[in-house]
Amino acid sequence: MDPVLPVRWWVGGGFAAAPAAGSPVRIVGVRGMPDRATARRTIRVALLAALAEASGQPASAIQLCGAPGEAPYALLGDGRRSALSISHDGDLSVAALRLDGGPVGIDLMQITDIPDWQAVARDYLGPARAATLDDIPTFARAWSEREARLKCRGLALAEWNASDESLLSACICLPLALADGYVGSVAMLPGRFS
Repeated sequence: MDPVLPVRWWVGGGFAAAPAAGSPVRIVGVRGMPDRATARRTIRVALLAALAEASGQPASAIQLCGAPGEAPYALLGDGRRSALSISHDGDLSVAALRLDGGPVGIDLMQITDIPDWQAVARDYLGPARAATLDDIPTFARAWSEREARLKCRGLALAEWNASDESLLSACICLPLALADGYVGSVAMLPGRFS
């Protein structure tokens, strides 16, 4: 069974836990924000704090970059570029950062009733993967994994295409430790993650 990656929750202007030792990827999260705009602002504050902590640089020397529809990244004061990925659903927001230069993708999904989940699975996850899904929680996990892989590879969400499978399956995808009712995944390329 794959290890489950912990999320460091940003609470009251600080993190509730220490970072995971030795991992090139850090996962931060916020919860209970009153609206999406507040969640977006707050997850970026948490990202800056995590980047400052991981890089040893002041947050004022770090710039968060990326236009809507483009993968976000951070420019550190020493010239390094850090890959970032952000996801929001329900009252949770999570973000992943990598200081080692490798790409990263993260996705979060609240488990809710989706009446046509089987058809959505066939269209977006492919017929073979769809055939392995038993219920909405397994669909949500598979969807989260696919979205994280797409983000890691810099691809937009699109219907399943067999030609993309080798590119996406090259990603290592690990589950996130989240509250009941949510699933999440982070994806990275092998060789840069141990």
